[in-house]
Amino acid sequence: MAKRNRKVPGINASSTADIAFMLLIFFLITTSMDTDRGLARRLPPPPENKEQKDDIIVKERNVLQVRLNKDDQLMVGGEWSDIRQLRQKAKEFIANPNNDENLPEKHAKHLPFFGDVMITEKHVISVQNDVGTSYDAYIQVQNELVAAYNELRNELAQSQFGKTFAECSEDEQKAITDYYPQKISEAEPKKYGGK
Repeated sequence: MAKRNRKVPGINASSTADIAFMLLIFFLITTSMDTDRGLARRLPPPPENKEQKDDIIVKERNVLQVRLNKDDQLMVGGEWSDIRQLRQKAKEFIANPNNDENLPEKHAKHLPFFGDVMITEKHVISVQNDVGTSYDAYIQVQNELVAAYNELRNELAQSQFGKTFAECSEDEQKAITDYYPQKISEAEPKKYGGK
């Protein structure tokens, strides 16, 4: 008796690679990818020469120190504070409505729509947190500081133009942001009390 060679049916491997490639493309196209978003901060330009480095020295009265420790406790201007008080303290610091000697110094500047005004353009809010600070507390501090600028800008837009900042024209918005420039500085996180 002679043995017969029987062919075993197989899968066409060349089409498997094509199918896998098509599935990969399908999932790449149909899957939405989240893009990372950060906090909008404008960094100062680097000094061009040594003479300009001396001009960068900021007077202590022009800096509001905001600190967060590992227990999410907040210190504003050297005093313990609550997150609910931060916005009002920041607004007072930024605007310096009574030209207080302990708050940022005011300088005369000519702005469109406002004319010659006294503004605190050299102020800086310095935020520093501990490496153990929770992300939630950090974001709350950032939100309150940005809200302080937004409220000041809205109040100025209402008093000057009778509308909100968002309703103002591009030129009006630029004049308002020149009046209250957002200056939030991020200091490198520290580790307090650790080894």
